[in-house]
Amino acid sequence: MRIRSLLLLLVITLTAAFTALNWPVFLADTPLSLGVSTVQAPLGLIMLGLVIFVVAYCLVYVLYLQSNVLMESRRSAKELQSHRELADKAEASRFTELRHFLEADMKQREALDKAAQQAVIARLDALENSLRTSVEQSGNSLSAYIGELEDRLTPDKNEPAALR
Repeated sequence: MRIRSLLLLLVITLTAAFTALNWPVFLADTPLSLGVSTVQAPLGLIMLGLVIFVVAYCLVYVLYLQSNVLMESRRSAKELQSHRELADKAEASRFTELRHFLEADMKQREALDKAAQQAVIARLDALENSLRTSVEQSGNSLSAYIGELEDRLTPDKNEPAALR
């Protein structure tokens, strides 16, 4: 128990003990003034009734406040849970959106890579064809030059001797 609860229980116990020890005095009639008239009544009993009424009122008020706090706490907990679920859904949708964005970006990069690869292959094929053509032309030119040199170096039997 809390210290306040123990202190309250102690005060109530002491008040009950004081009332039990002085019960005949509490029941003794005394003249009480109501402002316009005077009445004979037991003052101790009236005061004890007022104390019991105030304590009961305070207990009811404390219970009312505690129940309001408890209901507010439950409402806040439910609201917090709904906000947490909303945040989780928003985070999940952001992750899904990010995944879709990354997949689209990967596909786009893949397409660009394929296009670049095809362009490089086409360029290499063109360079290979150009190189083959140049090699063939060089080979042909070289063959022609060698043939021409051979023709110049070997005397032809059909040619007149004067031209030799």
